[in-house]
Amino acid sequence: MSTSVKYPPGLVALFFVEMWERFSYYGMRAILILFLVDQVQNGGLGLTTADAAAIYGLYTASAYILALPGGWIADRFWGCKRAIVVGGIAIMLGHILLAISGFAAAIFFLGLVCIAVGTGLLKPNISTLVGQLYDKNDIGGRDAGFSFFYMGINIGAILGGLIAGYLGENWGWHWGFGAAAVAMLFGLVNFLYAGRRSLRDKGGVPAVHHHPDSATGRRDQIFTGIIGGLVVVLVAAAAVTGLIDLASAPGLAKAMGLIIVTVAIGFFLNIFLAGDLTGPEKLRMIVLAILFVAAALFWSGFEQAGSSLNLFANDLTQRELGSFTVPASWFQNLNALFIILLTPAFAAFWIYAEQRWTIPVFVKFGAALIAMGLGYLILVPAAQTAATGMKVSALFLIATYLLHTVGELLLSPVGLSTFSRLAPERFTSQMMGFWFVASSLGNLMAGLLAAGMDTEHAAGLQDAFMRIFMTSAAFGVVLILLARPLTRWALGGSERLEETAPAQ
Repeated sequence: MSTSVKYPPGLVALFFVEMWERFSYYGMRAILILFLVDQVQNGGLGLTTADAAAIYGLYTASAYILALPGGWIADRFWGCKRAIVVGGIAIMLGHILLAISGFAAAIFFLGLVCIAVGTGLLKPNISTLVGQLYDKNDIGGRDAGFSFFYMGINIGAILGGLIAGYLGENWGWHWGFGAAAVAMLFGLVNFLYAGRRSLRDKGGVPAVHHHPDSATGRRDQIFTGIIGGLVVVLVAAAAVTGLIDLASAPGLAKAMGLIIVTVAIGFFLNIFLAGDLTGPEKLRMIVLAILFVAAALFWSGFEQAGSSLNLFANDLTQRELGSFTVPASWFQNLNALFIILLTPAFAAFWIYAEQRWTIPVFVKFGAALIAMGLGYLILVPAAQTAATGMKVSALFLIATYLLHTVGELLLSPVGLSTFSRLAPERFTSQMMGFWFVASSLGNLMAGLLAAGMDTEHAAGLQDAFMRIFMTSAAFGVVLILLARPLTRWALGGSERLEETAPAQ
């Protein structure tokens, strides 16, 4: 297959749309927890580390769990294009609210809600559009295409972190939030332009309803009602028994965890049992469920970048270069920088490997978990040094971010590619939303983990980092060992699909 098909024209347009959207998201994320813990007289909200980390986890988790209804709305009613446009407008409005909120916390949190809703509409559907550009069995080309698309995400991330991070820490927090709003406007204009040209025949309003008959529709409604009722019952029971405190940010984060897990399981069972799936489709759904669990575990460690690792950079790392002090938020840009540098090599490797041998997706995910865990193992001696009161070399964080980036490139674009390819055709956007729920759960766990990693008491960081390493590496090894048996059982020994539908 030629290079022009590996990188179709629509991919370039989606690359730039996602670049600007991620500029807005990561630019704001780079300064969010720093703004929350900063003193009120400095323009921050003056929250404790535990409360700020919990709010950070709640926000990022909400942004990704809302990808489920975002995908459902596109699959059932709007189509991908309209969902992306509405989502982009909501994101831009949210950043404007952050920029003008001043000391009004209610306006600030309303802005976070708008961004979360908009992200839920945009994220699953722009990834679905990328998948529509490729043949189902073009595994190497699809992985390469998603890797290229992923580079756009990280160019936006590094620009957002540099510009919004610098403006926020040096000019004022709300200047950083305002820069994110401008970036989202650029993304919207670019998408509207592409929608009339390279993407004009993609992502339209669905032509048919998903349910083949009324009985299946009734089962779907019953499952939805059961899921909603179960969420309410579980959260209420946990609150009544004292397991969670709904009056505190950490308690709300734990409640969100219950909601995410319940909704994820219920959503999966709803499609699996009431989606009128064939036998092979059900087996592929089981594969996606296993990858979902692995991804959630990966993101729970990886997403410490915006919380505990951000605070580690701010409080425990030597950041002076001569007379210039490197902003703590800039360290998060290392991940995006490494993505940009390494993506061409990874994309070329996927195409090369596709022609010579098969690397099961379970092996890719297992290696990603091991790489992420090794990043924390490197920080163990750094935490030991920090516990003595000395600030540590920035090389520790640089090495950690490099390993985390390798893991991310093995998991995230590959996961997007695999979910877009193995998902039942009529549920593609919803299953892309399900993929992002793994990020939601991982972000929430990251926030809860960060709440227990107080940089003012660095002695406990060593054990925390070691636990993350052991858990991640162990799960990764298990995935690699089970890769061949799982591929034979669930996919008939090959990830290629019998039915192939060329991209239209």
